[in-house]
Amino acid sequence: QSCLSRQQLLAAIRQMQQLLKGQETRFSEGLRAVRSRLSTIHASLAKAAPEPPAASCPALQAPADGRKFGSKYLVDHEVHFACDPGFQLLGSSTRVCQADGSWTGQEPRCAEISECSSSPCQNGGTCLEGLGHSRCLCPPQWTGSSCQYQAQTAPPAWSVTDDPAFSRQPRCAQIAQTQQCSCDPGFHMSGTASNGICQDLNECEVYQQEGGPRLCVHACINIPGSFRCSCPAGYVLLGDGKSCEDIDECSLSQDNCTSGSTCINTGGGFQCVTPQCPPASGNISYVKTSPFQCERNPCPMESRSCHQAPKTISFHYLPLPSKLRTPAPLFRMAAAPAAPGRPGADSLRFGIAGGKDGGKDGGNDGGHFVVQRSGRHTGELILVQSLHGPRTVRVDVDMAEYLERVFQAKHLSKITIFVSPYEF
Repeated sequence: QSCLSRQQLLAAIRQMQQLLKGQETRFSEGLRAVRSRLSTIHASLAKAAPEPPAASCPALQAPADGRKFGSKYLVDHEVHFACDPGFQLLGSSTRVCQADGSWTGQEPRCAEISECSSSPCQNGGTCLEGLGHSRCLCPPQWTGSSCQYQAQTAPPAWSVTDDPAFSRQPRCAQIAQTQQCSCDPGFHMSGTASNGICQDLNECEVYQQEGGPRLCVHACINIPGSFRCSCPAGYVLLGDGKSCEDIDECSLSQDNCTSGSTCINTGGGFQCVTPQCPPASGNISYVKTSPFQCERNPCPMESRSCHQAPKTISFHYLPLPSKLRTPAPLFRMAAAPAAPGRPGADSLRFGIAGGKDGGKDGGNDGGHFVVQRSGRHTGELILVQSLHGPRTVRVDVDMAEYLERVFQAKHLSKITIFVSPYEF
């Protein structure tokens, strides 16, 4: 009897299995039918109402005597403007395309900077405005580009009055009952013909007064009969005798940076830097993965503020000469390649997130920088107005990644620019 009950139980189980299999098949067929119906409805709706094209704004032109950065006129895109040297920007340096098809800000224009407004003429000189430049009309007894030198009414004084090396006897010869005297190169005759002496010619002053070719890139030192050039501390004189080259204290191990910091070579010196990750705040915390990079720790799924915070923070240091010609590309950001099996970002947005200049917030307050796309996956920080040194400027550039217009992640580059006191 127990054997019969076992067979009946197995038969009942097989019947139940067959029944469940049939139910599963019918359920799958029902799901396929519903999915097919939804696809048909979606396709018909898409044909009936095509997606409206992305709104855009009218094209913008560069102002006269200026330049425009940015060629996209879609909503939320930015266009930046800068003026040529000798002109100042009036209006908006940045304009953003709004959803209603209009641009923010005012139309920019470039106005010529009056050189006479800074009163460049000294000692009672009168400034005359010319085409693209100015010049000084000097009163008697004064000369030079800004009337800064007393006019030479007598032979120049000795360069070093107490040093006999700056004066010497002339070379004289009796020619046809007439005595003729001459001086060595670099000296000129002073006094009367019968009682003349050769005095050193100060080449540094003469070339500076006459506006001739620049003898030295930095400083000119007068020596008997000639001159020599010198360089500031931290530079070495090159073989041409006039140019200066920066000494790389870091590569020559001439720095005094401690083991916990990194040496950065700058114009005429060096800086010891120790980048630090931002302190933990709420759900947001970072870990240092290299001397110049921090990465955000994983976020809780529900923390939106954590996901909006930069995923990576990198630190960069740039030495720059004073009064660098613009526009000058300084730094490039690039999107990291996508992980295997995961789609990469299909669009990027770049922006200046902030910074510091001389202890004041806002490293771009003076409109010195713009950020623009340089390729499909790259953007560049560009210097559009020269920086005068010495100064240290900090500017933060962020790059946001989007996939099908949905925010994915943000990356922050903190850039420190060490501007040298010199133009070389």
